[in-house]
Amino acid sequence: MLTDPQITQWRQDGFLVLPSFKPPAAIAALRTRSLAIVDALVVDGALPVFSTRDRRRVADAALLASADQVHCFFEEDAVDAAGRLRVPKDQAVNKIGHALHDLDPVFERFSRDPALAELARDLGLAQALLMQSMLIFKPPRIGGEVNWHQDASFLATDPQTVIGFWFALEDATRDNGCLWVEPGGHRGPLRERYGRTPEGLKMERLDDTPWPEASRTRALEVEAGTLVVFDGLLPHASALNRSTQSRMAYTLHAVDADAVYLPLNWLQRGLAFPARGFD
Repeated sequence: MLTDPQITQWRQDGFLVLPSFKPPAAIAALRTRSLAIVDALVVDGALPVFSTRDRRRVADAALLASADQVHCFFEEDAVDAAGRLRVPKDQAVNKIGHALHDLDPVFERFSRDPALAELARDLGLAQALLMQSMLIFKPPRIGGEVNWHQDASFLATDPQTVIGFWFALEDATRDNGCLWVEPGGHRGPLRERYGRTPEGLKMERLDDTPWPEASRTRALEVEAGTLVVFDGLLPHASALNRSTQSRMAYTLHAVDADAVYLPLNWLQRGLAFPARGFD
């Protein structure tokens, strides 16, 4: 699938932008299914909030339970101090995760795609395992910021093998919180690791290398249907969405089955629900 120049670019930059990777009908089906999941959601009791600015606001129990289920997490600005929604439900959800690709037929068809399997092989995943999936809403006006991070911080293997597949379900622009990346940043160190400790889920600093300055970063403004694929060590981020347009995206993360999936990872699959590949 990939050309020699694309492979060279992947090795140099740590990411590729592949326009029109998915047809409009597949993109529309995923958007429709995502909204239906939120519409069926019963909002009751304490609402699990997702925040990259303050990970203490991400309830350990809710996150751990979502490893092999389909859970909704709310924007921190959508929930008031008493735990009630400040905005309509369909504008309050930050993301759905983390086993959509295994448990929902629409998401599974989208994810287990022969073209995607071929791409993963071209990028070096000899035996890919699909570990997690997320539907990220980035709702208008309150879509949360995602700080600079590396996906290998959250899905650790030895050796490092995680690759992220990020599908734009709507046009992504600077106004509504598109991705930002550091080209070539995957050649730097892993700065942090998020995982299980005796005190619960925590982020541990591994290296003092600073996150990239603005002059070394690039905004990825892309149209719906585009796939952005990036190395697990590539620093990337996205800004707040204060526009009137949402920025829906679907992400899928895969690792190589030949690598050791570390027990400190927050996301663990039980023996009855093992991770599978693209087949």
